[in-house]
Amino acid sequence: MGKCFCPLFLFGGSMVADNDRIRELVDPILASRGLSLWDLEFQKHGPKWLLRIYIDREEPGVTLSDCEAVSRDLGAILDVEDVIPHAYTLEVSSPGLDRALSKPEHFVRFAGWRVKIKTYQPMEGQKVFIGKLTGFSGNTVSIEVDGGKIIALPIPDIAKASLEVEF
Repeated sequence: MGKCFCPLFLFGGSMVADNDRIRELVDPILASRGLSLWDLEFQKHGPKWLLRIYIDREEPGVTLSDCEAVSRDLGAILDVEDVIPHAYTLEVSSPGLDRALSKPEHFVRFAGWRVKIKTYQPMEGQKVFIGKLTGFSGNTVSIEVDGGKIIALPIPDIAKASLEVEF
């Protein structure tokens, strides 16, 4: 399933934005719809602020209707709770087929899937690894690259990890 995207322009009040508070507000909305929070980003893009919420569902996947409903419900609650002190754009979408993997539970859930991992510094002579995610333990991701070699990559050394879409 591809990404769905539903922007909503909102205005906040007088407090500093708090990702933990935003998570507290979004979790019950998602749970009531059989969805979960994949990730949350709140960042400045040029002069504008963007709150990006990635939602997920085990099966059958996230629909545009899901994104619209979450955007509408979350937008209303964020306005009432006055969590964000300035104008921002709320964007609700699915993480997509090539979703980023950034949390331990992401690596656990997608063990056995093909992934692409980029490291900050070269490891074993390279910075990009593509192969089968074989596990996650402690603070280390294991990936089986072509030829069957298993490489252990510590989470702090990973710049970016994502599912590698196979067609």
